[in-house]
Amino acid sequence: MLAAALIVFREVLEAGLIVGVVLAATEGVARRGRWIAGGVAAGVLGAGLVALFAQQLSEAFAGAGQALFNAAILVAAVLMLSWHILWMSRHAREMVRDMKAMGAKLTAGESTLLAMATVVAVAVLREGSEVVLFLYGIAASGGAQPMAMLAGGLIGVAGGAAVTFAIYRGLLAIPTGRLFAVTNGLVALLAAGMAGQAAVYLVQAGLIPSLGDQLWDTSWLLRDDGLIGRALHALVGYSDRPMGVQLAAYVAVLAALIGVGRLVGTASAQREAASPGA
Repeated sequence: MLAAALIVFREVLEAGLIVGVVLAATEGVARRGRWIAGGVAAGVLGAGLVALFAQQLSEAFAGAGQALFNAAILVAAVLMLSWHILWMSRHAREMVRDMKAMGAKLTAGESTLLAMATVVAVAVLREGSEVVLFLYGIAASGGAQPMAMLAGGLIGVAGGAAVTFAIYRGLLAIPTGRLFAVTNGLVALLAAGMAGQAAVYLVQAGLIPSLGDQLWDTSWLLRDDGLIGRALHALVGYSDRPMGVQLAAYVAVLAALIGVGRLVGTASAQREAASPGA
């Protein structure tokens, strides 16, 4: 039971960190609850399918199928996160003003809600498929009874959900005027981390060079397979032994998102200042 609880808690925590950031980042957008819940449901369904066909997936494309699949969903998530950052850079002033005035929430955010629901689905898909595979391995080895595994799994889900809620509420404690700037920064770090991990999978598939298998080693200080290391890996893309191409992808995506986001935000502010009702 303990092994199941720890495995489920760890994976739910990783997905939950992303869900918590997404919930805070979409605060003030109408109907976001339905979209995020739909993303979670789609991720759970997808995780079951991935686990069911894991063997076939691993053998596809000359044994690189799993790596290519992982890279593809991560690239999709990066694109969705990028779209959200650009949308928020354009509309953040309106949302802050509406929230402060306690007026009607924006209803024009369905495009970014679709993007963020996709990111949630990807996060749940990745971690959920790992949960299924790990628990299947435990069950196949006879390491635990079904009821004990179920109880451990429920404990893990409850613990991960509690931490997710705490992160979400903590982000909402940030003053409204700064909330979207902070969450945009976190979303940019999420995207950069996913881009770096996608690059690692593409190296594993033999499609791109590694540009150095290990730039440095900080595993003596913080391992990326421990609880804290995995949390940082999910949130900001931390790796204790990064490849060169992983760092290059991380820096390139982060710099692009920050630069383009600022340009869009500046243009939006200038357009609002020049409008007749400003």
